Amino acid sequence: MAELAEANDIKVVLCSVLPAYDYPWRKGLMPNEKIPALNTMIKKYAKRKGMVYLDYFAAMTDGNNGLQQDLGSDGVHPNKKGYELMAPLAEKAIAKALGS
Repeated sequence: MAELAEANDIKVVLCSVLPAYDYPWRKGLMPNEKIPALNTMIKKYAKRKGMVYLDYFAAMTDGNNGLQQDLGSDGVHPNKKGYELMAPLAEKAIAKALGS
């Protein structure tokens, strides 16, 4: 999708996957290990392609690769406070991608 956007002169912002220590509906999948690894791949790809990388993970992690408790009720999905934290980060990344 990123390459298709780029081919059509659309600026790309690639975002990290949000932190999650575990999934309450399916325990034991170890997203606390897999998500950081995936985010590393996304970041490297963005750098290699000259795309903006938006690191929500770093801003929202509890230090144990989980979502900060006050940013989501189930440890996975952001709540209003989580989205309020994310909005200015997204705006800044978009402005950077547009060269503003």
